[in-house]
Amino acid sequence: MILIPAYRPSEQLPRLADELIARGVRRIVIVDDGSGPAYRPLFDSLAARPEIEVLRHAVNLGKGAALKTGINFVLCSDPDVQSVITADADGQHSPTDIIRVAQAATANRDALILGARNFSGDVPWRSRAGNRITRLVMGLVVGHRITDTQTGLRAIPAALLPHLLRLRSRGYEFELDMLIACKHRHVSIVEIPIETIYLDGNRSSHFNPLLDSMRIYFVLARFASVSMLTALLDNAVFALAYWAGSHLALSQSAGRLAALAFNYLTVKKAVFFSGQKHREALIRYLALVVISGFMSYALIRLFVSHLPIGIMPAKLAAETMLFFFNFVVERDWVFRRSGDTPA
Repeated sequence: MILIPAYRPSEQLPRLADELIARGVRRIVIVDDGSGPAYRPLFDSLAARPEIEVLRHAVNLGKGAALKTGINFVLCSDPDVQSVITADADGQHSPTDIIRVAQAATANRDALILGARNFSGDVPWRSRAGNRITRLVMGLVVGHRITDTQTGLRAIPAALLPHLLRLRSRGYEFELDMLIACKHRHVSIVEIPIETIYLDGNRSSHFNPLLDSMRIYFVLARFASVSMLTALLDNAVFALAYWAGSHLALSQSAGRLAALAFNYLTVKKAVFFSGQKHREALIRYLALVVISGFMSYALIRLFVSHLPIGIMPAKLAAETMLFFFNFVVERDWVFRRSGDTPA
């Protein structure tokens, strides 16, 4: 099953469809994402082919919305589908690579297959820079080194498809959300190298470097926002208690307890989307709080004793150092997903 979202496509799309059909593909779903009346003849010609089903949006809703429309159609029309192969409509993916990704999906039925470009040679700056930045951040978020985080050539396993329909993202950030969903659902990610193709400087792409990058990184920002709010609450309570005359250890405990009450449910539900029972996750969470608290206390003591700084700067420095430690432990141990059991 090949799924292609399309918004105001060029003649590259009919050529791609014809080549895929010539190579034996018997079912292609194309989603017209509100391209408008001027593109109606092109989509009508595609719909006339017996191998192609054309779905239409009345207005442009975004690439993610188009992919979800196609995924929903596939699940309703073919509940036994093994995987859905997504490809772009602008000629960036060769028929040979699309077939290779489909073959890789057959050999790895439970994995998300990514067609990974190597970004060598004459690659537009916006594509090269955007992928490098996102790759670094995604390495932290999902704990997996991904060469090409923004590739549109993917083989999505059947088990993941229903969960993607529940994602709120509708634009280019949907493909990033998909990688994060793999982390939450314990779906492995397999990359296979594909050709890097940019036609006419990639002018046919509707990706806006500023607006769409902001949407993509907003998806990543939610992983840090809860921790930042928790840190503000922790430090506010700590400062009030310390300035009121409490001992360092007591002030540290007060800040930790206040932050814990806010942080646990928020992180569990809004960051890691964990479906674990509280009796499983809360014990590990509390263990991390205790360990992290002792580490923070020790670092504050160390900084105050050996550096010319006060308590608050020392605490901020300690918490900053522990931020990534806490994130990785929560991601891979505290809130690891063991299934969809409701909390």
